[in-house]
Amino acid sequence: TRGGVPFTQGPLFHMLRNRFYLGEVKFKGEILPGSQPALLDRTLFEAVQQRLTEQWSHRTTTRIRTRALLAGLLFDDAGHRMILTYASRNRVRHRYYVSAPCIRGQTDEPVGFVTRVPASEIEVTISKAVTANTDIDESLSNETLSRETLERFVTRIEVRKNQLAIHLRSGENDIQRTGNHHDPDSAEQPALTSRTVVVPWKKPSRPVRKILLPANTPEHRARPMKAERRSALIRSIGRGRLWLQEIVDGRETIESLAARQHCSTRHINMTISLAFLAPALVTAAVEGRFPRGIGVATLRDAPAEWSQQMTRLGLAPAGAPDSASQ
Repeated sequence: TRGGVPFTQGPLFHMLRNRFYLGEVKFKGEILPGSQPALLDRTLFEAVQQRLTEQWSHRTTTRIRTRALLAGLLFDDAGHRMILTYASRNRVRHRYYVSAPCIRGQTDEPVGFVTRVPASEIEVTISKAVTANTDIDESLSNETLSRETLERFVTRIEVRKNQLAIHLRSGENDIQRTGNHHDPDSAEQPALTSRTVVVPWKKPSRPVRKILLPANTPEHRARPMKAERRSALIRSIGRGRLWLQEIVDGRETIESLAARQHCSTRHINMTISLAFLAPALVTAAVEGRFPRGIGVATLRDAPAEWSQQMTRLGLAPAGAPDSASQ
């Protein structure tokens, strides 16, 4: 990808695939001779097409093969298989392993203590644990073992409250036997044995954003500010600081800024007032910790004293300006 856009959807990919440079045009699915002269040698163009196809096919195959590294091996401590899923935020795909009942929406079925884990973190942890407790001589590619290696050594992985239980095949014969296809009912095939390696582990948690609340407001009733209002507030604070700096440096006046921005002088003054917000309020705006209802209009033309700014918003009693940063 480039800038969040897949390569096959980007302008460079389409340019390299464009037959216009061969003096041809594509019309209704057919390649027809064009009126423009050819700019590239046909042999070179076809070689580029073959290389693009090979590279993209290899990338797609690798991505599909490694996407579910722990599929069929990972279980929660209630015995449910954990299935790979994903969520997209800001054009970025985040992978997770989720207990099967939660995937199917069967919330009434007993589930394990941990029902959802980030895929990348647990795959790296398990790969390192397996490498440390076996005689694997394979180097970790992107910090994880290959799927084939995990299947050779691992029979089952249980996600518990504060640890991972990794069941490893014990004995060389057992490992070699995984590649054979004997009849499972054959009396000559001995039962597989395994040993369990317990690895201390805790589900990674994202830092909790503590919302600034007015005094005596129940925390469970608080709702954070909307994302679009937070973005507008951050832009306004930045704009106010920039305009203030331009005035201090003598490059602009309030009147010239108003003319340049096609707005009133009052709007310029109100925006510049955001440059004098208390640092704790600016931090809360950046982190999105304001309760819903506080935005640009609420924070404009605030008192000069930082403690009074907090009191005016009802976020802290008078004389306790530091409570916003807790």
